[in-house]
Amino acid sequence: MHEQQRLERARLSLEGLSIGDALGGFFEMSNPRRLSHFVLDRKPPSGEWRFTDDTNMALSVFEVLRKHQHVDQDALAKSFVEYYDRSRGYGRGMRALVARIAKGQPWREASYSFYGGEGSLGNGGAMRVAPVGGYFADDIPSVVDNARASAEITHAHPEGIAGAIAIAVAAAVAHQFKNDISYVEFIDRVVEYLPAGEVEEGCTRASKLKSDTTALEAATELGNGSSMTAQRTVPLAIWFAAKYRDNFEEAIWQTLSAGGDTDTTCAMVGGIVALVGMKDEIPATWRQQREPLPAWAFDS
Repeated sequence: MHEQQRLERARLSLEGLSIGDALGGFFEMSNPRRLSHFVLDRKPPSGEWRFTDDTNMALSVFEVLRKHQHVDQDALAKSFVEYYDRSRGYGRGMRALVARIAKGQPWREASYSFYGGEGSLGNGGAMRVAPVGGYFADDIPSVVDNARASAEITHAHPEGIAGAIAIAVAAAVAHQFKNDISYVEFIDRVVEYLPAGEVEEGCTRASKLKSDTTALEAATELGNGSSMTAQRTVPLAIWFAAKYRDNFEEAIWQTLSAGGDTDTTCAMVGGIVALVGMKDEIPATWRQQREPLPAWAFDS
């Protein structure tokens, strides 16, 4: 039963992540000073919402947790390659990395070959990791270890890894404490597990923002993912998730209103906030509009 509960939590986080990603994809790299009427009026786009690479890679994370009960790095690298779908909007670096691994280069060698041997510090390791926090929510040291393992395959730079740890730990904290702690205490509990660096510094700044700080002000201070780096994406997502975790719908709208890399920031926030409540707290119409998730992650 314990394993079933872990998978249910990971699946709930994946649900929130994928819905945030799919809705956020409509507004990716939008200018927050010229918000779409959809965001201003809290009116979601009609039709089917197609998920992006954020969800596609999170599906691989879930699949590996289901099959191995931990992040098996070789299995996860293989899954990333097997289910790669360029139409989902992968970045240039990720496309190159997948191609190298597909041709037989060991994932570790490929990952560390980027950016002068330091590895990528992009936000891609963090965008897909929330289900790890859900799965290991009762064991935060395991959250940290598995988040690190999941990120290293593609984002080996210390900041890329720190971003993944931050989002995964936030997901675990959301499950553990629900709405029983303040948003400052929530962020402080995340910071406690972060290695020193820019992600940690950004999250610390997030905890010190005034309670009446607007989404635009927070994005100006912390970054909204426009640079695609972990350190300029993760702190804002942590702030939104902590501050609006009592309302999944409002958390996503607030995140959208910050503009920038909205599919990724909303994926992060959705994967965290979903773990505060139950699936029924995600609007039913949103669940219906997001395209169905593929069976391979759940049945193979």
